[in-house]
Amino acid sequence: MTRTCILIGAPLDCGQRRPGCLMGPAAYRVAGLGATLGDLGYRVEDRGDVTPPPARDQTCANAAVHHLGETMAWTEALAWAARAAMADGFPIFLGGDHSLSLGTVSGVAAHAQALGRPLFVLWLDAHSDFHTVETTASGNLHGTPVAYIAGRDGFAPFPPFPAPVPAENICLFGIRSVDPAEHAGLLAHDIAINDMRVLDERGIIAPLREFLHRVRAADGMLHVSLDVDFLDPVIAPAVGTTVPGGATFREAHLVMELLHESALVSSLDLVELNPFLDERGRTAKLMVDLVGSLMGRKVFDRPTRSFG
Repeated sequence: MTRTCILIGAPLDCGQRRPGCLMGPAAYRVAGLGATLGDLGYRVEDRGDVTPPPARDQTCANAAVHHLGETMAWTEALAWAARAAMADGFPIFLGGDHSLSLGTVSGVAAHAQALGRPLFVLWLDAHSDFHTVETTASGNLHGTPVAYIAGRDGFAPFPPFPAPVPAENICLFGIRSVDPAEHAGLLAHDIAINDMRVLDERGIIAPLREFLHRVRAADGMLHVSLDVDFLDPVIAPAVGTTVPGGATFREAHLVMELLHESALVSSLDLVELNPFLDERGRTAKLMVDLVGSLMGRKVFDRPTRSFG
């Protein structure tokens, strides 16, 4: 049967303070994401952009937190959209900043729980995103999804995560920027941490294959969350949280091709693309090319890009 890829836009940038991520879904569409998937033989259903309910007034003990009510409204709306899409095909969530994963993974986790299958999460990111509503000093809620997914305390007034993902089922891959509070929290959880030091020493392939082997052995479902800042800013400048030393073009495509060959990925986030910071669409086009590799296109099939 032909697989259906379901595109769901999440035009939000309330999880951080640099405007522009809300233009991300449109940029992916303009960069040809739907056509790329169609050319690979998939059915493509674009469900448009999610519209959140009106934000309610919400407060928390941490005065630094901003846009709390708006982020909670997005979380609710995206959780519903994600759970519905999981029942119908392979959802690709077009962000939007990384706070969208508070909702997308909530819906995916609820679906996996209903099927009686374990959920695994591969977090391709420069940051660990392991703050809570209580610990974040910046108040930026795009730095909290992994902690929420893992069921960490300190998220009031957010509702409890519907089916917390065991720490051992979460793999942080490519991280190279971790705050002290996040570091302390990670030490108390058995999350697989493959930072750039690990990847430099062991290479990309071995730690990724080890994680994928665990997913397969458990008959798990795999959610992949791909942040633009997983990539080196030299090749992907359109992100507000650039951290030098990220994945190269070749490394990133290798990760995607290995994920495709595993046949384990069941849902995907594309986050933190800020088209306002891009250079003639190069980052959006690269992200679309990476999705192509994830969905089965090989390097030698990739068209040459021109930015002249």
